[in-house]
Amino acid sequence: MDLATRKIPMRKDILTNKMYPKREMVRIVKDKEGNISIDPTGKKPGRGAYVGLDPEAVKEAKSKKSLEKVFSHAVPETFYDELFDFVDHQKARMDLFGDLGKKH
Repeated sequence: MDLATRKIPMRKDILTNKMYPKREMVRIVKDKEGNISIDPTGKKPGRGAYVGLDPEAVKEAKSKKSLEKVFSHAVPETFYDELFDFVDHQKARMDLFGDLGKKH
């Protein structure tokens, strides 16, 4: 298959409802025990949802408690802080290195 015709997997950002390439997003997963965590590999088992690399959207989600609505589960304040730091770091890497900072 030619690289120019290769399909780019897209996912919807649960915070902004916009579609982005999967590589430019962070997966959050809720496991069977109800634990919510960041899934950098994208392979953890459980109910997954994607968040774009927008730290401001994460801040807004924290104030609106958006993840509680998505996962129908309580989400600790500390998780929003962890998510903010992770998204902020990934965005900085993307801005600095483009797609080089990600695995292919």
